[in-house]
Amino acid sequence: MTRVLLTAFEPFGGEQVNPSQLAVQRLAAEGLDGVELRTAFLPVVYDTAGDALRAAIAEHDPDLVICAGEAGGRFGITPEKVAINRNDTAMPDNAGRAPVDEPIVADGPVGYFTGLPVAAIVEALRDAGIPAEVSWTAGAYLCNNVFYSLMHLIATERPSVRGGFVHVPYVHEQVVRRTDAKPSLSLDEIVQALRIAVSTTVHATDDAAVGAATA
Repeated sequence: MTRVLLTAFEPFGGEQVNPSQLAVQRLAAEGLDGVELRTAFLPVVYDTAGDALRAAIAEHDPDLVICAGEAGGRFGITPEKVAINRNDTAMPDNAGRAPVDEPIVADGPVGYFTGLPVAAIVEALRDAGIPAEVSWTAGAYLCNNVFYSLMHLIATERPSVRGGFVHVPYVHEQVVRRTDAKPSLSLDEIVQALRIAVSTTVHATDDAAVGAATA
């Protein structure tokens, strides 16, 4: 049985919830056929997020790691293709830090390709009626930070592990009172999307994105 570690983030940016956290909590409660599912919830803090991820991987010794995070404003589920070696944002993290053009790993590669079958995941999501597309940028905030940290750890210390990152949009309750219209999905749809992402990755046999590589 495949051991899967599914991670998510705490709320940030003034939000009261994080849809990635809500969805991972729900999926963990419901369970997932054919996998041994483990979860971890990461801080939106540059100085500790990567260490928290590393600790969770050491604790659970997974075969597959899928990290999930919120991408408010996106219309659907977006599996990420590339992680870059940069922290750069105008929005402070939950500890108040806002690094500019800072490497995540000193002297690390410029970037890594995902180890997830992103094209297959997108196809499976669309077949299920869930909007999805491949994303070529995870930004330069904490989601990219954790994505890059994961892929660097896999490349340098855990080559038998597969891993990658999936962004999810707002849930409906985050946007219902906004004066500026923002796209969203229901929590049920996001939970189903993560279920499909895990299942597709576990059973994938061929995808252009399978296998981590230096970008």
